[in-house]
Amino acid sequence: MALSVGDKAPSASLVTIGPNGPASVNISELKGSSALLLFFPLVNTGVCHGEMCSVRDSIQKYNDAKTRVIAISVDSPFAWKLWSEKEGFKFEHWSDYNKEAQTAFGNAHAELVHLKGVCKRSAFVLDKDGVIRYAWVSDDPKQLPKFDEIQGVLAGL
Repeated sequence: MALSVGDKAPSASLVTIGPNGPASVNISELKGSSALLLFFPLVNTGVCHGEMCSVRDSIQKYNDAKTRVIAISVDSPFAWKLWSEKEGFKFEHWSDYNKEAQTAFGNAHAELVHLKGVCKRSAFVLDKDGVIRYAWVSDDPKQLPKFDEIQGVLAGL
């Protein structure tokens, strides 16, 4: 079952590629500023590409709201890094390769395109204390989050 508004963001370890190589990060450590977690099925696929490019093109709105944007999928951090560099993404990208976050957030497809345990497209806004202030999870991988709703929540934080 997916987490909902008012729940505390759970602890879940993920991996990102930093300046010194792969590094462990944890969702429970997101404190001090708001964060937008965007879970999506797979890197470099049609709908996911469109969503991430849309976020890239509107990143200034999130920067103005002092919000960390973190995109999350089950792809390896190395695939993420290559895709991010190719597309010029200026937001964080974390790998849930070990599927801890999607398990903790309850947002995994049992099977999608013959792959088990792929993230459902979903969006969670965390406030500066790590409390979920917006939660959206879709069973339809082609449905995108309502970014105007997300901006409205961020404006109220």
